[in-house]
Amino acid sequence: MDLQASEFDRLLFFEHARKTSEAHYASNPLDADNLTRWGGALLELSQFQNGPECIKMLTEAISRLEEALEVNPRKHDTLWCLGNAHTSNAFLAVDQEMAKSYFTKAVECFQKAAEEDPGNELYLKSLEVAAKAPDLHLEIQRQAISQQAAPATPSTSNTNVSKNKKSSDLKYDICGWIILAVGIVVWVGMAKSHLPPPPAPPR
Repeated sequence: MDLQASEFDRLLFFEHARKTSEAHYASNPLDADNLTRWGGALLELSQFQNGPECIKMLTEAISRLEEALEVNPRKHDTLWCLGNAHTSNAFLAVDQEMAKSYFTKAVECFQKAAEEDPGNELYLKSLEVAAKAPDLHLEIQRQAISQQAAPATPSTSNTNVSKNKKSSDLKYDICGWIILAVGIVVWVGMAKSHLPPPPAPPR
């Protein structure tokens, strides 16, 4: 896999976050913040994988996020990350019913996150994007099927390439936006967990 320097830095950062969270989990398995960081890091790392490895990492991310919600069911950043994990799973699903099921779970998570932290722009934007995601998924599937079925002639080939490029660009815009936002949440979580302890109050 040919990674640019910035992508390689991201990969190293989230791999470090994953390992740190895994080590911390051994000493404190009920730390919801740590489980959220771990799930978020796995979600980010899944974007560097293909096929079965990507799905395996997404499944583990969902497992960690659900574990965090068992500790604290009202943790809005965890609900939001879980919604993003379900959205990623939905876009990987070929079966329309399965994708629909993942999108429904994602909307539920985003809705709960928005209820727990009203007015959070990120959560509201996620809800808005999630509402459009099933149509985008359906369009991507249709184009993939029509591209396989239609014989490539110069005129239709150019039209298909143009349409595919538009839907593909939109798909990557949405996925990129999700990944960036999750990355910020994980990074902030990592930064908070490495803050020095506050100074002792004067006596």
